[in-house]
Amino acid sequence: MQIPITYIVFPEIQLHQHYGHKLRGFFGNLFKDKSPLLHNHYDDGKLRYKYPLVQYKVVNSVPMLVGIAEGSELLSELFTKIDLLNLYDIKIRVYEKNIKREIYSPEIYSSMFKRYIFKSLWMALNQKNYAIYKKITFGPKITLMLKKILIGNILSFFKGIGYTATKEIDLLPLVIPKKTKFKNKDMEAFIGDFYTNVALPDFIGLGKSVSRGFGTIIDGDGANARFPRNLE
Repeated sequence: MQIPITYIVFPEIQLHQHYGHKLRGFFGNLFKDKSPLLHNHYDDGKLRYKYPLVQYKVVNSVPMLVGIAEGSELLSELFTKIDLLNLYDIKIRVYEKNIKREIYSPEIYSSMFKRYIFKSLWMALNQKNYAIYKKITFGPKITLMLKKILIGNILSFFKGIGYTATKEIDLLPLVIPKKTKFKNKDMEAFIGDFYTNVALPDFIGLGKSVSRGFGTIIDGDGANARFPRNLE
């Protein structure tokens, strides 16, 4: 199975990481008639409750768009039309933009030798499992809970690209909690890395709110670990 992935970066522009949701709002509105994949809403206003195939993020201060599967074709088509970022409180003229297209092949290995780093906060918890999480005081039980959640996140990504796992997913999360604010509410998210037996593409998101940049991962041993601005 081969899944196209398109990355667009704006190497001359620097933004704070929280601008991910503003990038989503701008592009989702700019091309709102083009596809629900750009804003995860259907024409009748209902939410598209599926893994986001177009994601907006700021990685190492660089704005980035990631298109997966059908989202890859969509971003490739819209690339030439992007000449301005209107992010509500600032407007930035785009003089340089770079595009890169890769092919991703899902694979599950027999051992956990793949290491991935969270480049942005992993939003693992929802209201229900947060209450359960806060009651656990034994470290290994917390690790086991986060492991199950992260496996579920990977399975959600697989479902979004139409891939069915043929082997059992295994992983070890090595993360620490970090307080943050999300939609003006105090939240607890996580930062760190994890080992797994799954091949995953760079810069996709795992967990909640990946369309606006949360849970972005990179291969801890890959060339993108330092995030070249030109995606070379």
